[in-house]
Amino acid sequence: MARTLVIANQKGGVGKSTSVMNLGVALAERGLRVLMIDLDPQGGLTAAFGIDSYDIRRSAFSLIMYSHVSLARVMRPVRARLALVPASIDLASSEIQLAGVADRAHRLSQSLQRSRIPFDFVLIDTPPGLGILTANGLVAADEVLIPVQCQYLAMRGVRALMDTVVRVKNNLNESLKLAGLFGTMYRPGSKHAQEVVDELRAVFGPKMFPTLIHFDDVVAEAPVVGLSVLEYIPSHPIAQDYRKLAEEIAGGRDEA
Repeated sequence: MARTLVIANQKGGVGKSTSVMNLGVALAERGLRVLMIDLDPQGGLTAAFGIDSYDIRRSAFSLIMYSHVSLARVMRPVRARLALVPASIDLASSEIQLAGVADRAHRLSQSLQRSRIPFDFVLIDTPPGLGILTANGLVAADEVLIPVQCQYLAMRGVRALMDTVVRVKNNLNESLKLAGLFGTMYRPGSKHAQEVVDELRAVFGPKMFPTLIHFDDVVAEAPVVGLSVLEYIPSHPIAQDYRKLAEEIAGGRDEA
C-alpha cells in the first residue's frame, strides 16, 4: 500500500515543487516506486519535467473533475520507477467549477482509491494558499510534509497550515498526520537562518527533520534542462541533502 504525502505550505516560493521533484528522484534511486501529482495550476513541477501545462489533454484536473478518468490514463512515466500526474492550466478554474459540489474535497482521494497501480510513495505537490486544491491533497494523503524557507516570514505561514491540518483531520480525514517539517534555502553563514531553524526545532522537536536543504543556484538551474539536482550534478551537496531527506522520510521502508 502506498504511503501518500502531501507537500504543503500556504506561502509560495518555499521549495514545494523543487522538493517533490528531487525527493521523487531520490526515492526512486532507492528502488521505490513513486507517483508525483502536480495540483498547482502554475505547473512548476510539470514544467520541471519538460511538459507544457498548456498542451495537456489529461491532467490532475481530469482526475479531480471526472470520475470516469482513471489514474492510468493520466499519469506519465518520467523516469525509471517514477511517474507524474501533470498539472494543466485548467486547474485554475477548479475552485469555481467545484463550488457547491458536496464531495469537492474528496475528488483526488476517490480517484486514487479507484486505482490499482502499485506505488510505494505518492507525493502530492500543492499550490500556495489553502483552497480546494490543497484541501484535495490533504484529504487524499496519509501525512503532511512541510517545507519551510529558513526565514522568519516564511515560518509564520506554518501556523495557518497547521490549523488547516487540524480542521481537515477533525472533519475530512481522521487518519491525516504530520510527517514533519524540513528547512529549505538554508544559508550556513546566516545567523538569521540558524535562529529560524533553532526555533522550528524547539517548537516541533523530532517532527523537524535533521536534514536542511541548502541554498544554491543549482536548484534553479537544473529544471531548466528538465533534470533534478540529483541528475544534473549527482555529487552536489544539495543532491546529497535530498538523498538524506529521502532516507529520513523512507524510514527504512525501502522496497525493491
